Amino acid sequence: MKTNITQALVDEHRLILRMIALLEKNAPLTAEGNYLNWQFYLDGVDFIRQYADRFHHAKEEDVLFKALIDNGMPREHSPVAAMLMEHDLGRDFVRAMAAAVHDAQSGFSSSYQIIADNALGYAALLRDHISKEDDILYPLAERVIPEAMRGEIIQGYQAAEAQMSPEFGTRYHAVVLQYEQH
Repeated sequence: MKTNITQALVDEHRLILRMIALLEKNAPLTAEGNYLNWQFYLDGVDFIRQYADRFHHAKEEDVLFKALIDNGMPREHSPVAAMLMEHDLGRDFVRAMAAAVHDAQSGFSSSYQIIADNALGYAALLRDHISKEDDILYPLAERVIPEAMRGEIIQGYQAAEAQMSPEFGTRYHAVVLQYEQH
């Protein structure tokens, strides 16, 4: 039986989707001026930058996608190239959302719509992106990556996880849970 090389990433997607659901719930209220909890957005930006990007996307980009390319998938004009482009688009949404939150904290109500637009843009992009990874790219990786490469992939994930503090995952689960309960 082959070693599963994508289940950990699918599991991380579940937490990312929970944060996306919170953005989708709160952003329309912010656009209306009815949800002005800037700490939620600051925590959301931190979650996305640290958990989704620095932790999860790093495992994809530096480990799984690299293995797919090493196994023969082209770097350009390929599913990997599309996923990398979407990671960059997500970062653009997050940068704009973070800047608008800082403007809102300074009293600029005109930034409420900008926060909402970028939060919802990120959410839509990532929902679609995660669907493509979970339903297309990850099953493809499971089919084409030979067993001989799988141990190295798992070690790459473990090395990425070792870069984080022991309470890293627990902290971001707690952040999501805190906002789900309010």
